[in-house]
Amino acid sequence: MQIKTNDIVSILTGMNKGAQGKVLKVHIVRGLVLVEGINKVFKHMKKSRQNPRGGRLEKEMPVQISNVMLICPKCGQPARTGIKLNADGSKYRVCKKCSGEIGQLSRSKAAKAAAK
Repeated sequence: MQIKTNDIVSILTGMNKGAQGKVLKVHIVRGLVLVEGINKVFKHMKKSRQNPRGGRLEKEMPVQISNVMLICPKCGQPARTGIKLNADGSKYRVCKKCSGEIGQLSRSKAAKAAAK
């Protein structure tokens, strides 16, 4: 799973097909992502002290991670990603279309040792 928080993704299926949004949260174990402005539902709230008027609150619900695709910041298109190992041992996400680096996955062993 190579989708992280603050990535821009495109929705592949469902009623929001083709829409783009920013990833707010990733649930790794459940395989879900919460995307800003996508898969909105209404939650009906009873009157309370925190919400004196009650009514309907609109909120986003998670989407299956298999139904989203990362948008490459270089070419601007939804693309599959791969992993590239650099000579120093660090890992980067790579766009399969334009071969551009998207972001770092892990640091090199030397940088990890220096941080400790």
